[in-house]
Amino acid sequence: MNSFISWVGGKKLLRNKILALFPEKGTFNRYVEVFGGAGWVLFASDRHAETEVYNDINGNLVNLFRCVKYHPEELQKELDCTLMSREQFFDALAQLEMRGLTDIQRAARFFILIKESFGARLDSFGVRPRNMPKAIEYIQVVANRLKQVVIENADYSRILRIYDRNSTLFYLDPPYYETEKYYTGFSPEDHVKLKAILDNIKGKFILSYNDCEYIRNLYNDYDITSVDRGHNLVCVRDKKPRYKELLIKNF
Repeated sequence: MNSFISWVGGKKLLRNKILALFPEKGTFNRYVEVFGGAGWVLFASDRHAETEVYNDINGNLVNLFRCVKYHPEELQKELDCTLMSREQFFDALAQLEMRGLTDIQRAARFFILIKESFGARLDSFGVRPRNMPKAIEYIQVVANRLKQVVIENADYSRILRIYDRNSTLFYLDPPYYETEKYYTGFSPEDHVKLKAILDNIKGKFILSYNDCEYIRNLYNDYDITSVDRGHNLVCVRDKKPRYKELLIKNF
């Protein structure tokens, strides 16, 4: 199934290549997405492992996932009559951080910002057609998928420490090198910190990054696969340029 949202750096176009690197089923019983985002890899299977964990440091994103999981009908009611509307988009943007909103009200406004912004950047209205009633209806399908998924809102270092076992598979999609300013809670120094933690975990990991000399040098002791995908937000004479990425694993 597809994710119910888009997200900056989402792995919709790479998820099949990521899944092809997964170890054989039955060799791990925990699957943990450390930088969850839109959860494209999570949603690619009905169930990856006995225990599944979705984590992200973005509180509004995690609140949305939790409301979809625990209160899908109430969230759908809050979103009733939502249109692809510039006025509704900027109302949601202005109201998102208002004091006194319930979790469901905040989740609904964040959902509108994701769905109606350009490139899921949350700050500019995307002028394009979108079937909002269909997107709202799909929330119930997502709720069913999330029924047994643990949803966390923690720093990556804490998640790696808590869930690390010999039988754990971590998938990590951190902010890419030199894109840190577009994300919450990740600095340029965190690339080195993350690498140091991964050097010492018991479990297996698959890590996605932009293809650059810095990351290649940082992870030169690991198995590195070069992949590419179309660049969603750039178009040159009606053709999408290719964007190079790396998939790194420790097994």
